[in-house]
Amino acid sequence: MATLKLNSGHLMPLVGFGCWKVDNATAAEQIYNAIKVGYRLFDGAEDYGNEKEVGDGINKAIKDGLVKREELFITSKLWNNFHDPKNVETALNRTLSDLKLDYVDLFLIHFPISFKFVPLEEKYPPGFYCGDGDNFHYENVTLLQTWKALEKLVKAGKIKSIGISNFTGALIYDLLRDAEIPPAVLQIEHHPYLQQPRLVEWVQSKGIAITAYSSFGPQSFLELNHSKALVTETLFKHATVLTIAERVKRTPAQVLLRWASQRNIAIIPKSNNPGRLAQNLEVNDFDLTEADFEAISKLDVGLRFNDPWDWDKIPIFV
Repeated sequence: MATLKLNSGHLMPLVGFGCWKVDNATAAEQIYNAIKVGYRLFDGAEDYGNEKEVGDGINKAIKDGLVKREELFITSKLWNNFHDPKNVETALNRTLSDLKLDYVDLFLIHFPISFKFVPLEEKYPPGFYCGDGDNFHYENVTLLQTWKALEKLVKAGKIKSIGISNFTGALIYDLLRDAEIPPAVLQIEHHPYLQQPRLVEWVQSKGIAITAYSSFGPQSFLELNHSKALVTETLFKHATVLTIAERVKRTPAQVLLRWASQRNIAIIPKSNNPGRLAQNLEVNDFDLTEADFEAISKLDVGLRFNDPWDWDKIPIFV
């Protein structure tokens, strides 16, 4: 299995299974089946609300002898309400309890946004809830304060590697100045409609690995009735992608995934279909040409589907 060597010294699979929007009722079975097919990286988060079920699938696979814990790479993410250093370990402990694991391989700051703390017993995961109905409230916590709390948890053995998600270059630039442990991974929305080539180039030059989410662009957001996704041409039927897929005798999905993985960007697709599960895993045994990359580069229109500005005019990407 292809891997990326992280700056923390650990190996991360180049292809994993994304747990966003995996239904609670079927999550344990899907995770178990994915392990059976050969997946070893599972990308989850507190905010996904399915870590208990994901943990059930992982632990059943371990118990049945399909895999050993040390052969798996489990990612979770710190949600926005738990950025205060005194709440970081509380949130991580909840993740570990739900997953029924002693450690996670990678723990990311999900967004560079600090919502007001919500006690676990009040609502978990809190989502956009900040303790006051639909109103947003924030805490005056810096990213470095949160990061220092994560560094302590690496030293305590509860996390193998720490990283960031949905961060811009300027935020990473600033974080690197004072971080004792540099981020091992940056996870970003990354697809042909939102390529962010300068961010990718700079981050990789700093020895930080990149994981792409929503590799299929609008497809990931259709079931959410996202207004932009509903009026955007699906990449699966885009002439450029179809032409390449026909030539290399692969599916459009495989072409989109290889477009990232060939540039050493990790990918985390999900599928309920056993056939597509296997197809998504088998994307590193063919290559795209320079002409293919040039053709796909022309699809970039800076179209971002996951933007906190749409939540409460939060200016992360303005």
